[in-house]
Amino acid sequence: MSWVLMMMIGISLLVFFTLLGILLWGIKNKQFDDDYKFTTLNDDEEALREAVELENRKKRALKKAQKPQS
Repeated sequence: MSWVLMMMIGISLLVFFTLLGILLWGIKNKQFDDDYKFTTLNDDEEALREAVELENRKKRALKKAQKPQS
């Protein structure tokens, strides 16, 4: 019974250190850095203005559709 427990502890430690090594390798090789995220998401002022206008039109259309017709 104790050999099973020792084997489970050994395998768990092996898996832990393997995953730790993979994580440290990823950090060292900058796998988790996101340098270009904010440079590609910037919209110009005209695109933002169009998005606001589209949102306003959607809200007006929903209000018009919810009004009861008598």
